[in-house]
Amino acid sequence: MSETTVPASSTARYRPETRLVHSGTLRSQFGETSEALFLTQGFVYDSAEQCEARFKGEDPGFLYSRFSNPTVSMFERRMIELEGAEAGRATATGMAAVTTAVLAPLKAGDHVVAAKAMFGSCRYVVEDLLPRYGIASTLVDGLDLDQWRKALRPNTKSCFLESPTNPTLEVLDIPAIAEIAHAGGARLIVDNVFATPIWQSPLALGADVVVYSATKHIDGQGRCLGGIILSSEAFITEHIHTFMRQTGPSMSPFNAWVLLKGLETLAVRVRAQTETAAAVADALAQHPKISRLIYPGRADHPQASLVKKQMRAGSTLIGFEVKGGKAAAFRCLNALNLARISNNLGDAKSLVTHPATTTHQRLTPEARAELGISEGFIRFSAGLEHRDDLIEDLQGALAKA
Repeated sequence: MSETTVPASSTARYRPETRLVHSGTLRSQFGETSEALFLTQGFVYDSAEQCEARFKGEDPGFLYSRFSNPTVSMFERRMIELEGAEAGRATATGMAAVTTAVLAPLKAGDHVVAAKAMFGSCRYVVEDLLPRYGIASTLVDGLDLDQWRKALRPNTKSCFLESPTNPTLEVLDIPAIAEIAHAGGARLIVDNVFATPIWQSPLALGADVVVYSATKHIDGQGRCLGGIILSSEAFITEHIHTFMRQTGPSMSPFNAWVLLKGLETLAVRVRAQTETAAAVADALAQHPKISRLIYPGRADHPQASLVKKQMRAGSTLIGFEVKGGKAAAFRCLNALNLARISNNLGDAKSLVTHPATTTHQRLTPEARAELGISEGFIRFSAGLEHRDDLIEDLQGALAKA
């Protein structure tokens, strides 16, 4: 798949924390400790004959940074080894990863089944964009396995889901849905952003493709955009590599370098944020201003048994519904001092958003209600602040709701 066969470190035998620091490292002749940043558009060749052989794939090496780049390749290799995939391609954004993974393998006349509960932009790709190219789509209640079975058609090629879902944190049964998809001759694509590779491994659970917005936890400090598609060598080679080479949703080498630095602390940050999220959820669960709280690490989560079976821990995110609708939710958001209003998540700073007016505002009120996204619903992403400061901040803001 790769444009280069330059050897990288092989750390598959190590645990995830070690892989996050060492996997994929390519050192130049200078022997640098930090990964080198190759800010270059293209590469030069020793001869016209070598250039010809490189373009034919007969000579290993890099051709052009839209195709591949040493720094981007290091990021890809680190994610490949962390996820336990055979291959992967980094993209400019998380939505570039989703769009490429879903669209690239398909053609007019194909059909896609997807869970209704997903990020607004993902739903746009499946529900609005694909049909423009003659690719039909069906949305189902992702929790209802019978709906997945009934939605499959002879021309169904892909199934797509998020788990936990954005923003209501439903947890879908990945192994069961993968089995249904495979029985119908389809592949399963999983967006694993909310779980992170630290807490859930979709490929090991039966999924065929996993996608990430690296913008979120992988960077984790609000600095840059990025995404990645991880799958088998065959899927990446046959469907993704040429599509990306010809259409160009490629990751910037600078962003790849930033994301490599983010990966080094991913496990430490996600663990701390998950512990904080769990503490915040426990502190707010019985708050008189909250009518509903959902957190995958709690025993009262609707899919608590599945969480224990499928995930290694909960999440860095919490969803809660403030009594009094939009006006009360806005009063709460505007009264916060530490948690900042943003549509991002997985950051070192705690962030909150009002999905009904941001990430899911393009949906009809009826569609939002069907997904459990009320006017009072707030999504909270735990950062690295002290948990007690965050609890006090949220409790103070809720008092003003």
